[in-house]
Amino acid sequence: MAKKFPVNPEHPERLCWGCDKYCPVSSLACGNGSERTQHPAELFGADWLEWGIDSGAKPAESTDN
Repeated sequence: MAKKFPVNPEHPERLCWGCDKYCPVSSLACGNGSERTQHPAELFGADWLEWGIDSGAKPAESTDN
C-alpha cells in the first residue's frame, strides 16, 4: 500500500517527492534523476490542493457523436 501523501509538510525541501520512498535529499535511492522532485506546495503554494475545485461547476458535456 502506498504511503499517505502529506498535503503541507513542515519541511518539504528535505525530501524527494518523486516516489513513495520519500528519500532524503542527500541519498536519492529510486534513480529518479540527479535532482529531487519538489512537493506541489513548494511549486504552487500551500493552497495547491484547492486549485481547480469549483463546487458550483458542472462536469463538461461530451461533444463526441
